[in-house]
Amino acid sequence: MKNAVVTGGGSGIGLAIAQRLRADGMHVATLDLTESDDEFAYAADVTDRSAVEEALAAIRAKLGPITVLINAAGLDSFKRFTDLSFETWQRVVDVNLNGVFHCIQAVLPDMIEAGWGRIVNISSSSTHSGQPYMSAYVAAKSAVNGLTKSLALEYGPAGITVNAVPPGFIDTPMLRKSEARGYVKVQESIETTPVRRIGRPEDIAAAVAFLVSEEAGYITGQILGVNGGRNT
Repeated sequence: MKNAVVTGGGSGIGLAIAQRLRADGMHVATLDLTESDDEFAYAADVTDRSAVEEALAAIRAKLGPITVLINAAGLDSFKRFTDLSFETWQRVVDVNLNGVFHCIQAVLPDMIEAGWGRIVNISSSSTHSGQPYMSAYVAAKSAVNGLTKSLALEYGPAGITVNAVPPGFIDTPMLRKSEARGYVKVQESIETTPVRRIGRPEDIAAAVAFLVSEEAGYITGQILGVNGGRNT
């Protein structure tokens, strides 16, 4: 049985992915900022390398080597660029990009030793379209797409695939928070989405479940948009 780690697995897209992979028969541990009663949920800030390493060590002690990693932890920010402080920029980049760096580096030895691995990075459809007032977020997520492509080339020979899924307009706590602040108009967005509905976290989980499967072994370095046709 494969052992998977899902960052940001406490809610939204990360939670849906964790639930789907468990349903598909994997042992799944989650990393998130908040504590949970789930015995496979571990509290760790992905920007803190020592905390990540400590959590992964605990997961290995319980489950064994980690050969599936889903980077779903994320942090958004809405600010006019001229009002954006470097501290905010740095924090957004730290979570969305550097957190991915830490987690991938920390689990790669397990995958290399196994000769098999699956990494899926959750980026954002804003990397295709851009998004006003979200320059730090879009920049960081765009870098994740680039990192995905580079690592796919580097570690394909080791039996490890690396892909990204950029979600578009998914009904998550992060989206609803943005709606409450007036940054997103849900009904208008539905009307301009070709499939005419808001996405569900389960839609992203389905794409991830395929990419981590044995059947997807010839797919790597790809950016698989799941966005209802909003960005093609």
